[in-house]
Amino acid sequence: MGAGELWDVTDADGVPTGTTFERGTPGWPPEGGFHVIGSVCVRRDDGMLLLTQRAASKDCPLDWEFPGGSVLAGETSVEGAARELREETGIAVPAESLEFVGRFAEESALIDLYVATAGPDVVVTVDPVEVAAAEWLAVDDVEARWRDGLMAPPWEPRLDALWAPLRAVLDGR
Repeated sequence: MGAGELWDVTDADGVPTGTTFERGTPGWPPEGGFHVIGSVCVRRDDGMLLLTQRAASKDCPLDWEFPGGSVLAGETSVEGAARELREETGIAVPAESLEFVGRFAEESALIDLYVATAGPDVVVTVDPVEVAAAEWLAVDDVEARWRDGLMAPPWEPRLDALWAPLRAVLDGR
């Protein structure tokens, strides 16, 4: 989505403050304000993980990431994560099936990471406005791509903080 989408402004704990902000308008971030971003690590039944490559027209062009994006006004974090997954990859999962991994706080955004499980025949249909490509990788290959600097730069500190809890969820711990 582009300019025109509305975000709930939240406090540092992700609690909506009762105000909204229109993406793309001046004044972000408001004093002490955050917005929530929901991202999903999709794990196929065979253990492979889905990464998407950002479209060439986006910030961090052609870098890799987990699908996700801004949670819209009125959505919960998990609802926004499920919607973004569906919009970017065509993979539809019920929000209540997503497993929360953790939250990473940036200067004005709260990144919530979830895990979704997909069957072996899941079909990925990327939105070419958002995503250039999608690839299924083994967990160790995702880690190598991150450590080799091939993920979108914002994902480097996110994964520094969230990799261990992500592995714990993926390993069933």
